[in-house]
Amino acid sequence: MGLVTTEAILLDVRDLQEQDRIVTFLTSEHGKKRGVARGSKRKYSRFAGQLQPLAKVRATWFEKEGRELVRISSLELLRAADRLYRDLEGILLGSYLAGNALEFAQDNEENEYLFRLLDTTTNALCEGVERNLAARFYEAWVLRLAGVFPPPAECPTCGGDLLTKKAAITQGAEGLLCRECAGGEAKKVSRGTVEFLLRIGGENLRRLGASPPSVRTLAEVEDVNARVRRAFLQDELKSYRVLKETLQSLPRES
Repeated sequence: MGLVTTEAILLDVRDLQEQDRIVTFLTSEHGKKRGVARGSKRKYSRFAGQLQPLAKVRATWFEKEGRELVRISSLELLRAADRLYRDLEGILLGSYLAGNALEFAQDNEENEYLFRLLDTTTNALCEGVERNLAARFYEAWVLRLAGVFPPPAECPTCGGDLLTKKAAITQGAEGLLCRECAGGEAKKVSRGTVEFLLRIGGENLRRLGASPPSVRTLAEVEDVNARVRRAFLQDELKSYRVLKETLQSLPRES
């Protein structure tokens, strides 16, 4: 493949050897890539200050057929994510956003929509969009783009309108059905949650922020998204567990 230059969003940075790091990044045209940034741990490295998860960069790398890791030549910073990382909650949220992309993005497969989703969500968070709203928007869209959780417009069993017939999530968390088809043991889902999951198809974060759902609705959206994600992955994202456990362990403000 030779030398490649394109925009990328950094997802993960890990130490490799005494002087080097492995960087995982997401691109629109080439999907998820992993590469070696040689000398990046040196004090005066050309990569200094640029290896921050969710930073948007112009990446140049050399790729050789058959090699798992590319060789990163340069990373030109286009947008930092500093504002998101000013407190513990922001650091944990940034890790969670990146963790979703790490899990759902495929190696070497074009994924313009996921790249744009991560880019616009990070931009919105850095500009001050409410974090809970942004996280629910992002995680729901990740599941939608993966084909795991389509818009809940109608019951997939009977075809009935979920807003009219009311919704529930099945025990196996395959998705939303009307309560009649889901059965009595299914968990009921409010109209507000269904409306939010439909709204994100036509509204960006700024428009959603102008008329946001209630905190209670966002909490239910989070629960539904997590159930669907766990059912699909057969596990939970480590970054999500760390986010929840850490925030729950913090002392509450009186």
